[in-house]
Amino acid sequence: MSNSEKRALSEEELQELVAASDSGARSPVGSVGLFVAAVALIWAIFQVLLASPVAPYILPGDLINNSRQIHLAFAVFLAAMAYPLFRSSPRDYIPWYDWVLGLGGAFLALYGYFFYAKIVSNGGLADDSDALFALAGLIVLFIAAYRVLGPVMVALAVIFLAYVFFGSSEMVPDQIRWAGASLRKAMSHMWITSEGVFGIALGVSTKFVFLFVLFGALLDKAGAGNYFIKMAFGALGHLRGGPAKAAVVGSAATGLISGSSIANVVTTGTFTIPLMKRVGFSSEKAGAVEVASSVNGQIMPPVMGAAAFLMVEYVGISYVEVITSAFLPAVISYIALVYIVHLEAVKTRMPTIGNKVVSMGRTIGGMFAFFAGFAALCYATQYPVQAIVSLVPNGAGWVLAALLGLVYLALIWLASKSEDLEPDDPNAEVVELPDLAKIYKSGLYYLLPIIVLVYFLMIERKSPGLSAFWATFLLFGILLTQKSLKAFFRGEANAISRLKDGFKDLIDGMIDGSRNMIGIGLATATAGIIVGTVSLTGIGQVMAEFVEFLSGGNLVLMLIFVAILSLILGMGLPTTANYIVVSSLMVSVVVELGAQSGLIVPLIAVHLFVFYFGIMADVTPPVGLASFAAAAVSGGDAIRTGFIAFFYSLRTVALPFVFIFNTDLLLINVTWYQGIIVFVVSTIGILVFTAATMGWFMTKSRIWETVALLAIALALFRPGIFMDQIQAPFDETDPAGFSEALANAEPGSPFRLVISGPDFDTLEMKDVTVRVLTPDVDGAEARLDALGIILIPEDGVQRLDEPAFGSEFGETLADFDFYGDEVVSITAVTSPASQLPKELIFIPALLLLGLVGFVQMRRARTHALKGATA
Repeated sequence: MSNSEKRALSEEELQELVAASDSGARSPVGSVGLFVAAVALIWAIFQVLLASPVAPYILPGDLINNSRQIHLAFAVFLAAMAYPLFRSSPRDYIPWYDWVLGLGGAFLALYGYFFYAKIVSNGGLADDSDALFALAGLIVLFIAAYRVLGPVMVALAVIFLAYVFFGSSEMVPDQIRWAGASLRKAMSHMWITSEGVFGIALGVSTKFVFLFVLFGALLDKAGAGNYFIKMAFGALGHLRGGPAKAAVVGSAATGLISGSSIANVVTTGTFTIPLMKRVGFSSEKAGAVEVASSVNGQIMPPVMGAAAFLMVEYVGISYVEVITSAFLPAVISYIALVYIVHLEAVKTRMPTIGNKVVSMGRTIGGMFAFFAGFAALCYATQYPVQAIVSLVPNGAGWVLAALLGLVYLALIWLASKSEDLEPDDPNAEVVELPDLAKIYKSGLYYLLPIIVLVYFLMIERKSPGLSAFWATFLLFGILLTQKSLKAFFRGEANAISRLKDGFKDLIDGMIDGSRNMIGIGLATATAGIIVGTVSLTGIGQVMAEFVEFLSGGNLVLMLIFVAILSLILGMGLPTTANYIVVSSLMVSVVVELGAQSGLIVPLIAVHLFVFYFGIMADVTPPVGLASFAAAAVSGGDAIRTGFIAFFYSLRTVALPFVFIFNTDLLLINVTWYQGIIVFVVSTIGILVFTAATMGWFMTKSRIWETVALLAIALALFRPGIFMDQIQAPFDETDPAGFSEALANAEPGSPFRLVISGPDFDTLEMKDVTVRVLTPDVDGAEARLDALGIILIPEDGVQRLDEPAFGSEFGETLADFDFYGDEVVSITAVTSPASQLPKELIFIPALLLLGLVGFVQMRRARTHALKGATA
């Protein structure tokens, strides 16, 4: 080991690192330890019952209605029990002050539940005593968040809360000053109503996130995490740079069920990082590959670090639409990371592990066949289910449960024919690659809960909470019976006694799930203060003005500044809190300034844009938490690991800019065959972009080749930018003729209107671009009425009167002053022009790619011949 290389942490130290981050570093012993475990178990049972279809029948209505308060009470209490307040605090017992903070915090969280009648009689507003209890609740919440999440989250919330109280001070600059709030008003908003701490974010944590975190904890307890890693290593370990490629795929699989990039790093990294170093990766590069792949797990559906469920609430679209939009960018980002690892291995001529010889093409084909087959299986499940429902409409549920049980028994029988999988030692003298033909049978039954989850989410379109409940319910059965059934099928004598081991695994998994939820529960509650500040003070408008000032109105600069601010705001925050903070502050900035610049994009694209840059904070020094965890595993330098990981993540930086301008990448309004084309072309595009940033395609690239590759990537990702230079994308219509054009347009035809007028607050003139779809009614007047538009032609100007109240147009133009000296008017009208298919740009782009590849192949062959003769 070089002098510059630090000592890598031991397995025990790494588990302590994950525990300190995710589930708490304190493990009290004796009866107190049992009590804390019992509380965690009760929390898990309550959340499972709450998500179940029988919740309205077995849980009192007031418990269901106040589930957010109960959720937070459990989180605050367990935070005091599991997370030491100070570094010097004991780890094996709970000091008196933590009992006070835990029990007091639980009571304050339940204040709205205990004094519900009083609060209702006050009209939902806080009186003086309510305000004092609410203030105490916020203080205890801050202490709990400090224990679990660190100082960054608390400092951010305190700054926003201080702005609520002191934002009216003369010391505050005029640009961000507001009227201020009294203690009663602020505490009512933050603690008593559902605008602050007990807002949407905590509601999502209560309804959906807990079940998915519990699902992940139980699946890992069952052994699925080790199975996924072994499968990835068995499939890719023999390739050049194989351990790094296995790290990427393994992290993608564990990222599906993990809500923590740090846990992902340590779980897969303890095995893959030593092997990466063994084949030639430096400590920093090995750590960086693991960081990049683990952080990518947070953008991978279905969980996305719990952000997917929050997007459902914030964007107002279905969960299926959210994960459909997020799917393609996440997949091609992972494909690009595998390619980065491949190029690193090729550049340094790394050796392979083992003596297995399988072609790259066959490996890729096999992996594609596996994932495509799994997707087809999930989709095809609906047909036998529909047949059974039609044959046995009343007892279909029982029949399907029996059939699922038979499939599980068959797969367990298959798994019993091979030995149970044990974690490999990456530091062993001889590393043997797992034999896929032998090991794949041992864990096929792990796919059953995932298939059930995907079926209920994507086919039945059930709520995320109910889907996770049924998948978790199946996992209960698997954990209870897998060891016993394997022993029975192997003819072992202790088959029945193994049920006890299964019951212990189930209880441990439920406790682990609860402890893993402490941080997420507190993060969503604390982030609610920031959301509440935005809704109370209007600080979002100030952020928009600030970014507009910095960017000078330039659209691309505006997006760059929003990305940087999202990165800064996300530093040191867990994924869930990260998304809540950046979305509450930055989404409105992109929507408002984009509309002024003529950029109209779906709201989901904007949310994904800020989310991507928020989670990049997990990578970026100096606060990249995942980079520090990877450095602890590898023994490398954390800051260098972070910078290399950021370089490897450039594709994740580029993708949000791509899908803001080309929403095809989010599979919005595309047909199935267009979706296939988008997938193929965007995959080629991300690989070409990766080759350009790595400076290596077939061989080391020259400057002109790198520039050409970047241009090719741009053409593949955004062909419209080139086609627009050949043919105008829009036909212009005289604003005075808008009524006639609207009357003659086909129903559903889009128009883009540029509205000019004075701002309601500043009275300064501004332009906003809005998109309207032609209503399916006849006549200009009827169509204008349907849109809520009132036109007043005046001296050649198409003046607008205030739109009809409650209409979509009225909400869009609410920021205009319609009663000032300056009029609000339509200054430009455009509609999409008849243009050649933008996909034609792919042809010259791919021809240029072929030329660059041909030139590089010739150069590589020449170098190889010179090396051979030398």
